[in-house]
Amino acid sequence: VDVSGDAAAGEKAFRQCITCHVVVDDSGETLAGRNAKVGPNLYKVPGRHAGQIEGFRYSDSMSQAGQNGLVWVEEEFVKYVQDPTGYLREYLGDSKARGAMTHKVRKEDEAVDIYAYLASLGVHEE
Repeated sequence: VDVSGDAAAGEKAFRQCITCHVVVDDSGETLAGRNAKVGPNLYKVPGRHAGQIEGFRYSDSMSQAGQNGLVWVEEEFVKYVQDPTGYLREYLGDSKARGAMTHKVRKEDEAVDIYAYLASLGVHEE
């Protein structure tokens, strides 16, 4: 997985994500966040197909994007977190597509850094 951001800066920027997300590794250790369960666990998101965590209820649009082959590489992740619903509408070619994520990461550099931080915690390997 290619990463261009600053993981240390991403750790700080990730604070805006912990209201809804955690990063919990396979052994159950919490690497980031607290105990939020609104959004999916972000452990090993880099390189993973979208909408694929067992037991998490994704929006229909996110599930469809994953089925269509969306993989969380840096470029896609950055575009998504800046405008989740807009991204899914464009990706799926469906003006009615909706994502469940309401927060938008306002700054592109923060989104890039958050991706780098998540990658530093674990990368999905096919």
